[in-house]
Amino acid sequence: MRFCLRRRPSLLAALGALVGICCALFLFPPNVPQTETAPAGAAAEGERDYIKWVDFNVPYDMLEAALRYDLDTYDTAQHAGMAELLALTAARTGGNWDSSAKKQFTKYTEQLKNGATVSSLSEGLKYYDYYREAYGAVLDGFVGEYEIEAPDGDGGVKAVTKYGLRVFSPIALGFGFGHYDDFGTARSYGYRRRHLGNDLLCAIGTPVVAVEGGTVEALGWNQYGGWRIGIRSHDGRRYYYYAHLRKDHPYVKTLAEGDMVEAGDVIGYVGMTGYSRTENVNNIKIPHLHFGLQLIFDESQKDGNGEIWVDVYSLVELLQKNRMPVDKNTDTGDYARRYRFLYNPEPQ
Repeated sequence: MRFCLRRRPSLLAALGALVGICCALFLFPPNVPQTETAPAGAAAEGERDYIKWVDFNVPYDMLEAALRYDLDTYDTAQHAGMAELLALTAARTGGNWDSSAKKQFTKYTEQLKNGATVSSLSEGLKYYDYYREAYGAVLDGFVGEYEIEAPDGDGGVKAVTKYGLRVFSPIALGFGFGHYDDFGTARSYGYRRRHLGNDLLCAIGTPVVAVEGGTVEALGWNQYGGWRIGIRSHDGRRYYYYAHLRKDHPYVKTLAEGDMVEAGDVIGYVGMTGYSRTENVNNIKIPHLHFGLQLIFDESQKDGNGEIWVDVYSLVELLQKNRMPVDKNTDTGDYARRYRFLYNPEPQ
């Protein structure tokens, strides 16, 4: 009787083969789609459903490109707003704004011009809704229809409806300023902390303008900010902070806490007050306006550890496109906007 003997691979050979396969997978991984990374501020499962943090790192050139597309396509089927365009791109890139993000932005605008919609482009983007809400908290209301007074040809004025920026630079037209991106730099007065705004370096007495309309929620002395103004936007999402205002005459004399202001109103004047428990003291070395923007998705975030302050450096650059001309009243010493600017804000 003949026996047919089968040869079995040794244990060592089997292990060698397994190691070889693992190495191959490591060096030449299969084409598996990347998993989207959850934004840092998105609510985790089981948490109350509101945004906890926003990293608003959109560079100026992308803000400007989104604004230009918004304006150019207004009242057309291809229209998309600034926040929508930027949210689409951020949802695809995970909030990174490198050269590939700029290419992706251009791709989206071309697709929109060819008949795509924001709804169709955002389909399947897991975190689009997060970025749309986060960026919308910064930008919603910045662009839209408004009325402006213009000469009527007969010596009077008439209301003209336009579409464009409805927010203004915090520094009035005709007054120079300089700034750099100083968000997050260290501050030591009182305690060590991060700088939560952008310092606009300009002359004492420079008129400060309300970037957006809203309600004056804070007016008075703060040992850190000196004479300061806090204005809450009409929709309740944004809190604008203007600090280190002028000694002796920090505000427009008629301004009071609880007042409603309009975008473009003169509200105060640049100074160097602050860093003192004693009111009306100049302890800031260089005159400047500290301009800050806080986002509020839940009232628990207004004060305390849950505050969300965003880097406004790029926004300040964008707002230079719209600066309010002002005139001085020689009797009161106050400046006032040169023309009326009206729109219907969303209620809080």
